[in-house]
Amino acid sequence: MCGRFAQADPLEIIAEQFGIEVIDLDLSPRYNVAPGQQVAVIINEETREIVDLKWGLVPFWAKDPSIGNRMINARAETVLEKPSYKNAMKKRRCLIPASGFYEWKKDGKVKAPYYFRHNNGKPFGLAGLWETWKDPDGNELKTFTIITTESNELAAQIHNRMPVIISEENYGTWLDTANPPQKAQALLAPYPADRMEAYPVSTMVNSPANDSEELVRPV
Repeated sequence: MCGRFAQADPLEIIAEQFGIEVIDLDLSPRYNVAPGQQVAVIINEETREIVDLKWGLVPFWAKDPSIGNRMINARAETVLEKPSYKNAMKKRRCLIPASGFYEWKKDGKVKAPYYFRHNNGKPFGLAGLWETWKDPDGNELKTFTIITTESNELAAQIHNRMPVIISEENYGTWLDTANPPQKAQALLAPYPADRMEAYPVSTMVNSPANDSEELVRPV
């Protein structure tokens, strides 16, 4: 799964890598992004833009937005089958810029956090889906989920699932919903392990209340 990540790259780095011309958001460095929080996410409607969405997808047909608490991740293998995701997979795909992400390795009764990042220092583009839900009064809630897949050789040493990372050359294919969803689903494979690195970090990351650069330092 993917339950925590960092979004700490400078604005100009994100804009350049993801092809965003205008960013009207406060992108202060964040080292402990958690479910239920507002997050900068890249969508592609008339133009490619970065918007503020809540982590935890609420399908447009949901009666209660609390369903989003259980929908922080979607499995790559079933996104075109599950009623909660198949419509978004066809029409509302997104990318989540991430400096890195955390996974926990179980060792007896203890879970030790590890931080994964790109070995070239660039941010990852995590694959996601997004939705707009409206309450009875017409107020909108925009949300997203992160897609996961089987772990690659590196991540498998820590956890059996990892977030889907879209390669930079495939951003357009993933975001452009003129491409059939089956073509997009073909991109939902484990990221090459030789492009990543991982190391143990402080258990301070276990609490979303902690958010500082210290969280991504090796221990």
